[in-house]
Amino acid sequence: MHQYVPQNQSSPDSDQSNQANGQIQQNHQALRQQAQEQNQIQQSQLQQQLQQQQQNLQQALQHQTQNLQQTLQHQQQTLQQMLQQQQQQQQQNNSQQAIQLQVSQAQAQAIVQAQAALQQQVAQTLQQQQQSLQEQLQATQQQQIQAALQRQSATLQELQQQAQQQALLSQATNKGRMPRAKPYNKPRGRMTAYAFFVQTCREEHKKKHPEENVVFAAFSKKCAERWNTMSEKEKQRFHQMAEQDKKRYDLEMQNYVPPKDVKVRGRKRQQHKDPNAPKRSLSAFFWFCNDERSKVKANNPEYTMGDIAKELGRRWAAAVPETKYKYESLSEQDKARYDREMTAYKKDPLALVQQQQQHKADTDEELVEYEVDEQYK
Repeated sequence: MHQYVPQNQSSPDSDQSNQANGQIQQNHQALRQQAQEQNQIQQSQLQQQLQQQQQNLQQALQHQTQNLQQTLQHQQQTLQQMLQQQQQQQQQNNSQQAIQLQVSQAQAQAIVQAQAALQQQVAQTLQQQQQSLQEQLQATQQQQIQAALQRQSATLQELQQQAQQQALLSQATNKGRMPRAKPYNKPRGRMTAYAFFVQTCREEHKKKHPEENVVFAAFSKKCAERWNTMSEKEKQRFHQMAEQDKKRYDLEMQNYVPPKDVKVRGRKRQQHKDPNAPKRSLSAFFWFCNDERSKVKANNPEYTMGDIAKELGRRWAAAVPETKYKYESLSEQDKARYDREMTAYKKDPLALVQQQQQHKADTDEELVEYEVDEQYK
């Protein structure tokens, strides 16, 4: 059983514990006060450190700000100096460029003026040269034309003298006979530019080689090749000579009146011809007919002689210049052959008398050939 203990009475152990608790509480309070004091001290120290750091930071910021301001001022001064130097340099460059531009413009104007003056001089020189060349060319052409006309007039005079001599010889031969009609004295036909060119080439060749015998076929071929390679400017003087000869022919034809007793058309009287006389030369149209007549007959067996002649005339009119040139060359070669043979034939006096007796028949034959040639050209 438990022993009853009254409540108002305390034991010694409880007193001690109470005292210990009080002591502990006092210690706790003291520790709290010490901790509070230490905290206050630490806080005050921290505040002092913070204030010191703030002061240091402010001083550092002020120092850096001053340094930055000084650096900026220095940089601004440097930039201003550089800008001033650049402006001065730019002004100097602009002034130099302006001076150079003025000099260049003056030089360009001088060059343009010099070029214009040079062009004027060149143009004047060219005009003078052209005028002098034209004058020389005209003078040369006039001289050549005059020389050709003089040669023609000399040839005409020689022909007239020969005709007079032949007439005298005919009168002497036919003395005591019935008078005969005068020959058919028609004006000489006009010459083409190519004929004048060939004549000039022959004269030049004869002057250079007076003793050389010319082969007409080879010479004519060379003349044709040279004529084909010539320019129109080089051919101009020969065309002018042909125009002058055409004017001469037209003027003579205006004043020409054929004799009344000469019959151009109709049957010709048969005359005895000398068998030793040269065969007359054929025209280009007759050479063409000799080659084409058989073809026309073969293609058109029903054609009459008149139809064949018309067809040959039509083909000749439609022929190209190269084809006509071929037969013109043959005609010139045949004419040269005839002239050469006639020269040898005339050296015989008896043959000359016989030629005078046959003059009328030859004249009629020449007229008939001329009419046929003119009809179908």
